[in-house]
Amino acid sequence: MSTEKAVIEIEGPWHHRTVHAGGTRFHVVEAGTGPLVLLLHGFPQFWWTWRHQLVALAEAGYRAVAVDLRGYGASDKPPRGYDLPTLAVDAAGLIRALGEAGAVVVGHDWGGLIAWTMSVMDPKVVRRLVVVSAPHPLRLRAALWTTLGQLKAVRHALAFQLPILPERRLTADGGALVARLLKSWSGPGWPPADVADVYRKALLIPSAANCALEYYRWFARSQVRPDGFHYAKQMRARIEAPTLQVHGALDPCLLPRTAMGSSRYVAAPYRWRLIEGAGHFPHEERPEPFNAELISWLTDL
Repeated sequence: MSTEKAVIEIEGPWHHRTVHAGGTRFHVVEAGTGPLVLLLHGFPQFWWTWRHQLVALAEAGYRAVAVDLRGYGASDKPPRGYDLPTLAVDAAGLIRALGEAGAVVVGHDWGGLIAWTMSVMDPKVVRRLVVVSAPHPLRLRAALWTTLGQLKAVRHALAFQLPILPERRLTADGGALVARLLKSWSGPGWPPADVADVYRKALLIPSAANCALEYYRWFARSQVRPDGFHYAKQMRARIEAPTLQVHGALDPCLLPRTAMGSSRYVAAPYRWRLIEGAGHFPHEERPEPFNAELISWLTDL
């Protein structure tokens, strides 16, 4: 078994496979049968961040599929394509490649920004939307220009704009910075050392650190480029998918008050939930209350 497979293909009550969408190869992990729920992770993680939800959703009668996003884990790592419109096309293509016309889309952090984008650019493919620790992209853009607290909270993203050096920092000392970021963004007592070790090793896969940082670089540079202006104009459309927005009450990275303004972009039924005691990773830090909120909302007609 290759080093990449040993790190990424973690065993559990699920199975691993490869799916091709739009000419890109994606590693996905699947559990259960029923309506499709597509799970999109954030930084600095990979599919394994959804391990608790894969089990809970399968037990609740859903087909849960967690993917390694472009550039992460065992998925392809092309040199470009890390803008939100392209990433949204990836995710929509995955749903179709999985044999479905639409799905419930659940996204955390960057996965959440992708999910917001899908809901506007390919609305028919998103039957319900769940965003975790992710303000609407326009809400985030506005906060970065007008809210000093939010700008300070994402100062790491400014450091990521430099060439080469951020990749070296992420991978130095066996990925020690990854563990520090996880700890600084979470609530008290998380992550355990063994969980941090998994994420450290995943970012050490060749090219993974560079690809992960390209997400940040596009978002920052798009603020002042024509492609970013075009994206922002498209994202003004209101979302027609029923939406659940979940946030950790202690999130120091993407602040709850930044995320709360996102409801203005949703025309469909909308629900806001705070997970007390959780930081930026509520689905991992507090999986039981998170899963209860998620499944209650999915079964609410």
